[in-house]
Amino acid sequence: MYYVAAGLLGLSGLFYSAGRHELGSFGHDVCSYGGTFCDSPVIVFTGAALAAAWGMFVSIK
Repeated sequence: MYYVAAGLLGLSGLFYSAGRHELGSFGHDVCSYGGTFCDSPVIVFTGAALAAAWGMFVSIK
């Protein structure tokens, strides 16, 4: 679950940068497919936080 959280955190950063037009033409392509996430990357960040919390909840040590 930590891998999922890390992946979502990376995607959150990607959508944030694409929404701020910091990635050039690649950012335009990203926002054409995920426009909602470019407008508010906090949605993906919240998913990452929930995945990390779930990972901590179900981990057995």
